[in-house]
Amino acid sequence: MPKQQTIRGSFSLFGKGLHTGLNLTVTFNPAPENTGYKIQRIDLDGAPIIDAIAENVVETTRGTVLGKGDVRVSTVEHGMSALYAMGIDNCIIQVNGPEFPILDGSSIMYVNKILEVGIEEQNAPKDYYVIRKKIEVKDEATGSCITILPDDDFSLTTMCSFESKFINSQFATLDKMEDYAKEIAPARTFVFVRDIEPLLKANLIKGGDMDNAIVIYERKLEQDQIDKLADLLGVARIDADNIGYIQNKPLVWENECTRHKLLDIIGDMALIGRPIKGRIVATRPGHTINNRFARAMRKEIRKHEIQAPFYDPNETPVMDVNRIRELLPHRYPMQLVDKVISLGPTNIVGVKNITSNEPFFQGHFPQEPVMPGVLQIEAMAQCGGLLVLNTVEEPERWSTYFMKITDVKFRQKVVPGDTLVFKVELLAPLRHGISTMKGYMFVGDQLVSEATFTAQIVKNK
Repeated sequence: MPKQQTIRGSFSLFGKGLHTGLNLTVTFNPAPENTGYKIQRIDLDGAPIIDAIAENVVETTRGTVLGKGDVRVSTVEHGMSALYAMGIDNCIIQVNGPEFPILDGSSIMYVNKILEVGIEEQNAPKDYYVIRKKIEVKDEATGSCITILPDDDFSLTTMCSFESKFINSQFATLDKMEDYAKEIAPARTFVFVRDIEPLLKANLIKGGDMDNAIVIYERKLEQDQIDKLADLLGVARIDADNIGYIQNKPLVWENECTRHKLLDIIGDMALIGRPIKGRIVATRPGHTINNRFARAMRKEIRKHEIQAPFYDPNETPVMDVNRIRELLPHRYPMQLVDKVISLGPTNIVGVKNITSNEPFFQGHFPQEPVMPGVLQIEAMAQCGGLLVLNTVEEPERWSTYFMKITDVKFRQKVVPGDTLVFKVELLAPLRHGISTMKGYMFVGDQLVSEATFTAQIVKNK
């Protein structure tokens, strides 16, 4: 099972804030397992910390702004994008002002620093949320739409449409996150000259220049208007007749603007708080629709906080019923695991098919057959027994016995026709023959029961 990751050491980046124009320093630090992403304003009293999650986004007009009370941090999306794409799960970010520096308008400097300090694997498992069905968020007013579909990994396709002869319609795709550093990270943010004056009047882009954005001049202005804008930005004047891209560095790709939109989506999806396995298809994306989608995903995850394992009945089991009988002493009618479909050092997934011929249905209950809760717990425990026995030599010579059962919850009935999928995880290593485990039981995607149990394995005489 993949493990969580953090950066191996701290690193800092320095530069102007895009909107404030302030000289800023942002420092990325390693963090313990299950920390997630946290941003700390070290320039304020008490050095307040903001959790980098979708619910804490307070503004999306010209970038993603996180807030908690009166504390704000803006333009976080490029740094978040680099962390997520590079597989970093836990990081504490310190900044000495109200926004991250814009740097060159992309995320490549963050990526390079992550690669420079290195990535450290941690002990806790990486908690992927696997997309099992289509989820979609639309904005009918703007035509923006983000859809996520089942996929084996995290991948994205972005389609953009602008009122521009330079970038009227474009698309960009990232099929493998391994390609992010080369294919997406260098893509810079962009601005149309027609939007610069309104942004300046809104007291924004004080730190914008020809080196940290793609600048698109497509609608001819009078020379005095162009000169005025150049003076306001503190950049060299240009000939008003020279329509086109006017930034200092030429385009890296023809669709660089749309690649940057894809970069932004990844940064906003980082605020979901869990790595995702699914394919995103985004049409006319922007920070507003991105945040709406990230919030919707967080709600979906809370509804399925413990996710059912994937079960393909066509796959060959890891253990069939005959192997299970070699390890467990249980026989009809008490053998309650039909097969094991996944087995790791600390977790196991088993299956039980419930038929109308189960003997317990004769009395529980004749008119309304329901599987007894105690047998549900027994079935999970048998699955856990197989997990523990897999850690000892000559497992056929050992038996497993309950010592304690706690935190039992039954969420819905189990009836004939249900296929039960058990997921059991070790909570601590086996010590002195005693093990504590957490068991979950699912029907389809629904969690139907769960329990924590302590068991002892004893060598048979």
